[in-house]
Amino acid sequence: MSAPSRFDRGHTDDLMTFLSASPTPYHAVANAAERLEKAGFRQVAETDAWDGTSGGRYVLRGGAIIAWYVPEGAAAHTPFRIVGAHTDSPNLRVKPRPDTGAHGWRQVAVEIYGGPLMNSWLDRDLGLAGRLSLRDGSTRLVNVDRPLLRVPQLAIHMDRAVSTDGLKLDKQRHLQPVWGLGDTVRDGDLIAFLEDEAGLARGEVTGWDLMTHSVEPPAYLGRDRELVAGPRMDNLLSVHAGTAALAAVAASGADLAYIPVLAAFDHEETGSQSDTGADGPLLGSVLERSVFARGGSYEDRARAFAGTVCLSSDTGHAVHPNYAERHDPTHHPRAGGGPILKVNVNNRYATDGSGRAVFAAACEKADVPFQTFVSNNSMPCGTTIGPITAARHGIATVDIGVAILSMHSARELCAADDPHLLANALVAFLRP
Repeated sequence: MSAPSRFDRGHTDDLMTFLSASPTPYHAVANAAERLEKAGFRQVAETDAWDGTSGGRYVLRGGAIIAWYVPEGAAAHTPFRIVGAHTDSPNLRVKPRPDTGAHGWRQVAVEIYGGPLMNSWLDRDLGLAGRLSLRDGSTRLVNVDRPLLRVPQLAIHMDRAVSTDGLKLDKQRHLQPVWGLGDTVRDGDLIAFLEDEAGLARGEVTGWDLMTHSVEPPAYLGRDRELVAGPRMDNLLSVHAGTAALAAVAASGADLAYIPVLAAFDHEETGSQSDTGADGPLLGSVLERSVFARGGSYEDRARAFAGTVCLSSDTGHAVHPNYAERHDPTHHPRAGGGPILKVNVNNRYATDGSGRAVFAAACEKADVPFQTFVSNNSMPCGTTIGPITAARHGIATVDIGVAILSMHSARELCAADDPHLLANALVAFLRP
């Protein structure tokens, strides 16, 4: 029998629970809010006047959450320490006219969201979840977390070249899932089904934001259970770690020189340009209102922002054992080696030397090892909310994350101890 891990797996167990309960950004922020409520935070509405008293608060807007903790006696110019993340993941999303089908199959019309590894959605049992907008102006979350849909792959007998030329998928023709049999397409069938699932009367739903998800639960993997396979690690792994870190810091009762913040945005996978995305005004508005609620002036706001640092936490690429040549030859982040610092001199990541020092100090305080990721010069580099946050708000920002494999797949893979190491580093950053 192998030696047990020296790390506490309770955090990773809880991460898997969080992933299972969060098939959409709307569910993710609702679950984060529930955890913060248990830690003493309370929700504030953007339409209400805010007070400047101490304590934990959060704002929900669609698939985004901004949460912060004001220490007792915090001055109006107290700077912030922000953990940034995103709640969305690439997937298949339901179109406005969802009911379709052909040749005796009933199907659901979907649109491709973000940049998924499309082959990973084939022949996989899919559920359906999201947000229903009701006639009275309210919303209702729905989650059909059982096998409901499937995108069937073409048999090899009808595509002999797939083994030599690779799989070629047309986004419009080849990714529409089936969910039943029948020759008649009836408009309204899918929404009527979801109204029944949500316990709503027929005709109550007038709008929807729905998406598919794999119903296979997260699981430990490997001989020694040192890996975790699961959906939406990009980037609910960071949302979960940030939520846990903020709750821990708020509960510590320690004197805080900064105001700790969690900012989890929607729509990162499509460019962040929305009212709930990192390129929108949400974060700046919340931070400013926090300053002004404590009696601050524009001068206090400027001082607070000048001293603020954000860790943009998003998953990154572990070196792939079958494709090591795709990585930079001198930077090979390994699963299980601790969180990664993400660097790109063309500002696809926001990290610079001073930011590296901030993250190194947090990791040293938490006794957490860290690694560095740099893209191969011959390949384009991805990006995150980091550069957007830095440019939009003038806030010093550092890009970090956990190294994973199969990014943008319906099911991703990481080392079982890395999520806990990230959370520990975030606690040290929020409470320097």
